[in-house]
Amino acid sequence: MTARNLLLALALATSASQAGAQATEAHVIKTNGCGCCLAWMEHLEENGFSVTGENMFGGALVRYKLDQGVPQRMISCHTAEIDGYVVEGHVPAADIKRLLEERPDAIGLAVPGMPLGSPGMDFGDRQEAYDVFLIRNDGSTEVFASYPAPE
Repeated sequence: MTARNLLLALALATSASQAGAQATEAHVIKTNGCGCCLAWMEHLEENGFSVTGENMFGGALVRYKLDQGVPQRMISCHTAEIDGYVVEGHVPAADIKRLLEERPDAIGLAVPGMPLGSPGMDFGDRQEAYDVFLIRNDGSTEVFASYPAPE
């Protein structure tokens, strides 16, 4: 291998490595001043996501959620767009990464409500059991991951 070919191979490998290292973008739609939304965004950043936020008034935000296919029973306080999926509520970053690896034919994930102990709602020692739901394209849901309350 010539020195020129070696340099070209190294440049291509470096370029591919940098492309693979780019953070997955997460665009979060939320209401202004919501502390738990900001805490969840920090959770995503700490787990390698590149996060942007957009504030929306309450009624418009609910309409947006429904328009994106989030069933009313799955609604939480914020909605994110991540690599073609909708992520509703306090979904752990590990479950989002699993979703992006498995790439199911679905709308996305949801943690309905605001369960204590979920990412962004971890303000102290209290933790509630909660499920992360996969939202199918027909609006049906199934449990994607479960988090039991500590005993």
